[in-house]
Amino acid sequence: MSKKKALILGATGQDGSYMIDLLLKKKYEVHGLYRKSSVGNTKNIDHLITNNKIFNKSFFLHKGDLLDTVSLNNIINEINPKEIYNFADQDHVGWSYEIPSYSFKATALSVIEILEIIRKKKQKIKFFQPISSNIFGETSSKKQNEKTTPEPNSIYALAKTTAFYASKMYSKVYNLHICGAIFFNHESPKRHNDYVSKKIVQNVCEILNGKRKYIYLGNIKSKIDWGYAKEYVDYAWKIMQRKKPDFYVIGTGKNNSVEYFVKKCFQYVGLNYKKYVKIDKKLFRPSKTRNLLADTLKARKDLKFNPKTNLDGLIKIMMDDELKKYNG
Repeated sequence: MSKKKALILGATGQDGSYMIDLLLKKKYEVHGLYRKSSVGNTKNIDHLITNNKIFNKSFFLHKGDLLDTVSLNNIINEINPKEIYNFADQDHVGWSYEIPSYSFKATALSVIEILEIIRKKKQKIKFFQPISSNIFGETSSKKQNEKTTPEPNSIYALAKTTAFYASKMYSKVYNLHICGAIFFNHESPKRHNDYVSKKIVQNVCEILNGKRKYIYLGNIKSKIDWGYAKEYVDYAWKIMQRKKPDFYVIGTGKNNSVEYFVKKCFQYVGLNYKKYVKIDKKLFRPSKTRNLLADTLKARKDLKFNPKTNLDGLIKIMMDDELKKYNG
């Protein structure tokens, strides 16, 4: 019996690499797409690349770009996957202010191109499109669910909103299996260095080891619904397996400030955060976003969604992983 094939777009990123690990455990044949610019930045999947029993046997890598429709179409035709998970985009809110045109193309227009490829395929392909809670922007609702109207206030959020509505439209109009999740903030040791969670963890460990004096942050009063990425990816797979395609809000339903996060990281290594944190106004975002909070009633009902890792547990996971670099 042949294995079910899956294509992961954004294979070297946090979510994509966790999904690859999960699908391999479920005995899939997994194909990963990564940009040429990611060459040399494959640390999240190096454990697979260096495994001769897995690499080029049950896990395969393909170089490509979401904005190169021809090569993407060729790769999909070559692999002929049953499932495609799209974890590739320009997913940094801050960068989207600096490179708005590229951010919108990579995050929104690329999704429409993929949907068009799937629509034209004779063989049915299931497609998972993650959406960010950033789409809710300046919403007035205290908690956000699948029916909350998006109010994007950044190019990244606008692009994700476009991808969200395009996915729902293609699913309905063309009767395609297009599903997804509206992910609230989800972190892990695999998170890129530019994200505030990973920046804090790295900087705290550098201060502990005498490699840095201070950590510079923006609005530390901002509250975030923080979750563990590895758990969220598990539910992405569960969403894909449902008979009827749909979108689900995935978050913890609890939020804590950036100040709480940084305080707990310093406490973990026996330091007082107030001695080391410097506020830099240049790091504040141009637009304000409400303190978002996930309403996961639908996911808890349909998916039995029940995240196990709270924020303190997440901080422990990330700090322990970072401290290994210094402790051997």
